Amino acid sequence: MPAQKSRRLPPLSGVLVLVMASTGLVVVDLTIVAIGLPLISAELADGASAESVVVTYMVAMGALTQVVGSLSDRWGRRPLFLAGIAVFTVASLAATAAPDLLWLNVARVVQGAGAAAIMVNGIPLLSDRYSGEERNLAIGAWGSFATAAGLLAPILGGVLADTFGWRAVFAINLPLGAAAWVLAARVLPRSPAAPEAGRSDWLGSLLLMLGLGTATLLMLRTGDAPWSGRDTVTLLIACLALAAFLAVQLRVPAPTLQLRMFGRPAFSGAMLAIFLSRVLTIGGSVYLVLYFSDGLDLSPTAAGLLMTPIFLAQIAMGMVASKLLSYWAPGLVIGSGYALKGAGLAALALLITPHTPWWALLLPLLAWGVGGGVAGAPVMAVAVRVTAPERVGMVAGTVSTLASLGAGIGTAALGAIFTLHGGQDSQAVTDGAQAVLGASAALAVVAALTTITLIDPRRVPRPDRSQASTS
Repeated sequence: MPAQKSRRLPPLSGVLVLVMASTGLVVVDLTIVAIGLPLISAELADGASAESVVVTYMVAMGALTQVVGSLSDRWGRRPLFLAGIAVFTVASLAATAAPDLLWLNVARVVQGAGAAAIMVNGIPLLSDRYSGEERNLAIGAWGSFATAAGLLAPILGGVLADTFGWRAVFAINLPLGAAAWVLAARVLPRSPAAPEAGRSDWLGSLLLMLGLGTATLLMLRTGDAPWSGRDTVTLLIACLALAAFLAVQLRVPAPTLQLRMFGRPAFSGAMLAIFLSRVLTIGGSVYLVLYFSDGLDLSPTAAGLLMTPIFLAQIAMGMVASKLLSYWAPGLVIGSGYALKGAGLAALALLITPHTPWWALLLPLLAWGVGGGVAGAPVMAVAVRVTAPERVGMVAGTVSTLASLGAGIGTAALGAIFTLHGGQDSQAVTDGAQAVLGASAALAVVAALTTITLIDPRRVPRPDRSQASTS
């Protein structure tokens, strides 16, 4: 019997459409808000930095996704997914009406909680619905669609901010969230609770949220403010809570995070690569947008359009990279993507000046996007492939937690670099952006070397190309 012809696309299903659409909702909210930061800063922060609006959202996701991911393995995907969309949409309404920066940051924390429940269920839902090579392709399609949402967000955000003001970038979530909830209620199956449903690790969950929440406070402190006694106490609480969390995970029968997973080098390599990628990608993007607006004096719409080469290239290469996993060593595929992303970032650092023409930045922006597309989806596919099926929710939580923390830490840490080297005038903004892009390029090299070293093909089972989905 002849071998089944290899697919180029996964078979379409309601679950795949739902996962892509709901993920797009979360991604749009992340990128669209970054475009509106200058207007938010001018209205609510009296010209001071409003980057906390981005950081609070991402770190709230990081604090909750591991807990939600483990609960989804025990309680089922459907109830948590529906709750996540509802919470996200209501919080978007609160953000739209925010009278001050504190209100907006609180709304963003609640949004992050809803986004955690949405994002953490994406990989498990696809893993349950597809298998074999189709799973790789479905994850690739999901990643590519998320990138497409990132492509739309800067353009849409720029138009909305220029035309209606920054509040419109949150109001757009209301119809999108309502549509996603209706679709989820229609297509998500009712799955039975797992045997461990009654053995949730509440102590570990509380310790993890405490540790990550207090760490968030440190990341939100003003970069040029002197270190205080309160900061020291906050750091001590974060360290003690996280250390206690790890100790609890070694003792409880149903841990929130199964630490033995990190004993697999391929899994550890994938997790570290995801973390570093978000540090340099999200953090780098925030300060590149600031360079476009304050260094080159571009409007929000023009700044959003100039970011599109990154996302277009990622869309094109995401599915290609998922297909390459069937033929080439995963470490080589992923490592090559990070290396190319690093090359694009380094070229940008060398090229940007207050007078650089926009067209001179297109080639390195494309290199950044191609590298991100090649490296992105395969990392998540490898993480799922080396993990037991009953732990996919936990793995998705780990992926989302590290991605969100990487994005938050990247925005805060690269923001400190930007502040150290930058200032208010166009040349100072350019200097800060150059320092950020250079640091991001170095992190991309670290991610490439880590991936090639740890994701050894002998430790990653090859997908069964003849295996089709059964649901």
